[in-house]
Amino acid sequence: MADISTTLPLSRSSVLSAHELIKAHIYRTPVLTNTTLSTLASTPQSPDDLQGTRFEGRTPARPKMRLWFKCENLQRVGAFKVRGAFHALGRLTMEEGWAEGGGKERGVVTHSSGNHAQALALAARESCVRAHIVMPTVSVPQKVAATRGYGAAVYFSGSTSVEREAVADRVISETGARLVPPYDHPDIMLGQGTMGIELQEQVAELKARTDPYASAGTAGLDAIVAPCGGGGMLSGVALSAEGTGVRVFGAEPSFQGADDGKRGFESGRRVEAVSSLTLADGLRTPVGEWPWKVIYERRLVSGMYSVTEEEIKKAMRLVLERMKVVVKPSACVGLAVALFDEDFRAMVEREGGDTGWDLGVVFSGGNVGVDAIGSLFAE
Repeated sequence: MADISTTLPLSRSSVLSAHELIKAHIYRTPVLTNTTLSTLASTPQSPDDLQGTRFEGRTPARPKMRLWFKCENLQRVGAFKVRGAFHALGRLTMEEGWAEGGGKERGVVTHSSGNHAQALALAARESCVRAHIVMPTVSVPQKVAATRGYGAAVYFSGSTSVEREAVADRVISETGARLVPPYDHPDIMLGQGTMGIELQEQVAELKARTDPYASAGTAGLDAIVAPCGGGGMLSGVALSAEGTGVRVFGAEPSFQGADDGKRGFESGRRVEAVSSLTLADGLRTPVGEWPWKVIYERRLVSGMYSVTEEEIKKAMRLVLERMKVVVKPSACVGLAVALFDEDFRAMVEREGGDTGWDLGVVFSGGNVGVDAIGSLFAE
């Protein structure tokens, strides 16, 4: 990875610089709206809906929300990960002595079972840099094929982090390749944060187009809710909103302790290990040290919320059926929070008042197979 001493400060201005560096390599993915989903988010849940849930006995909240969906499922490789990969690699190639020292030939290495593997392989190919990708033997064959299709050399390992890191260390010792981690590094965070910059700009543009007198702060948004796994994207989005008045919230699955970010946020101590088989498989990772500094220590994230497996499935079904958009379960946790988390909804009702909130919702990716979708909704 790039030396920490060479990274840009973790600030909104650095996210803007990151966007300048990578914008030729990424898509400015669309922002969509959906009247049905905004109406559902603004409709109180019935007391019957809350029976048997953690909110049983509560008076249902009555928030007003206008939802704006940032569609990173339509990004290159089908996920936001390309932003961080292109930025991290771009910054690495700018290091003094990189080219003279044979950096392109030695290449870069990472360990990932899916999106980051493909993202770094693509970034390396477009930069004419060799890529070495360590993938668990249980990785989805299509993801392995895609990673190889971008020209990367794939090495297989066991599925635990210790096993993956051991193989990556061996590749580094044999090739001299530089590590590009999936989320726990400032360059990755700044790259992922470029999505937040675009979302704020796009909502402001869309609102001005429909109502030139509309005003909801400098970005047109009151808040953004984004999924949180390792925290690279959430922390980057929080940096993108620094000083704008736009609040940022994290969303996680609660199944088998996958809500480590929420638990850490509430206890004041980062949870370092997670073992969960949540269907939101992209969010099974504990929050990294660098993202934690932004999320909790600097308080750039205003709160963390978690949702159940059933709530994630309900949100995903709504996206598929009402928006006609293909997303993976991990991408739906933010929408699930807006629709079903009474703590979040009561906060929006209280703080949004009569006008309500314009809420940005991040769809983080769409890499899910037809068979997987079918099995999710087979019952």
